[in-house]
Amino acid sequence: MNKAFKYRLYPTKEQEVQIQKNFGCVRFVYNYYLSKRIEIYESSKETFNYYACAKDLTQLKKELTWLKEAESTSLQSSLKNLDKAYIKFFKEHTGYPRFKSKKSHKFSYNCTCVSNNIEFVDNNKLKLPKLGIIKVKNDLPIQGRILSATISQVPSGKYYVSICCDNVDIEPLDKTGAVVGVDLGIKDFAITSDGVKISNPKYLKQSLSKLAKLQRELSRKTRGSSNYNKQRIKVARLQEHIANQRKDFLHKVSTQLIKEYDIICLEDLKVSNMLKNHKLARSIADASWSTFVSMLEYKSVWYNKQVSKIGTFFPSSQTCSKCGEKFPFTKDLRVREWICPSCNNKLDRDINAANNILNEGIRLTT
Repeated sequence: MNKAFKYRLYPTKEQEVQIQKNFGCVRFVYNYYLSKRIEIYESSKETFNYYACAKDLTQLKKELTWLKEAESTSLQSSLKNLDKAYIKFFKEHTGYPRFKSKKSHKFSYNCTCVSNNIEFVDNNKLKLPKLGIIKVKNDLPIQGRILSATISQVPSGKYYVSICCDNVDIEPLDKTGAVVGVDLGIKDFAITSDGVKISNPKYLKQSLSKLAKLQRELSRKTRGSSNYNKQRIKVARLQEHIANQRKDFLHKVSTQLIKEYDIICLEDLKVSNMLKNHKLARSIADASWSTFVSMLEYKSVWYNKQVSKIGTFFPSSQTCSKCGEKFPFTKDLRVREWICPSCNNKLDRDINAANNILNEGIRLTT
């Protein structure tokens, strides 16, 4: 099983310069061959594929000797990423891939492990190609065989490395025999069929006034100046803090559900469509339902549990979980509790939906 381990990097000034050179070379190679592929395709309708690019790169490195300063496998990885993006253009008709910009403040490059050129020398020291020994914050011991490492810089200026490993042994959790339906919401983040309501912390809303103040101050700075960059970093650090708070919350909730239940039933939400509702878009984005579902899915594979997704248009909120009758009047979001006209049971909107999700999810798994 493959698993990635992410660590914070603390490079020296010389190592930081080398990392920035790698970012620049990888970006140049990606943009150069993207431009070349577009030009060839539009002129002759022929495809300049990955193997042709890789062969041409050897000659390009002889002409542009500064490309040799970059880690060699990172340039090959850049070509592979371009090839994937270009294939997507043909399959999904999404348009040509975008050129990479040096003004994005978010950069990364990937290097492959060859002859143990990526390894931990000490508990808090990591050897990386072209960088040598670099200090890391290591709170999690690495497992398995190292395949590759992705070095990245986030807008706040911090450096990270994500090490991909295979043959990682993860002990499965004990079976509990319990099943649960989960209804995801905004007021309460998650409501289970057991009647448990997990409140939504709304981290973005908590920091919105502070974020707005920092962004107002940023708008008054001269773009490109030293003061502008200092203020930009303040904004980026607050946004990173909000994202880390949210991620920590999602990890804790998803891990708790995976530990307590063998089968977890969820709705297959089309979040991208829901974000078109401009009144709820910010709250929906802050809840990060897609990230939460993704966490549940990969953790279920790790620990030998199961996630069952029901259809997007299944009427979980409109159906009585007791008698099965459907009532369209419950489409109104203001209706939080209602009495079933058929069986006279008093129903909580969210718990009723979670029970319907559970019943449908179990039906689909059997």
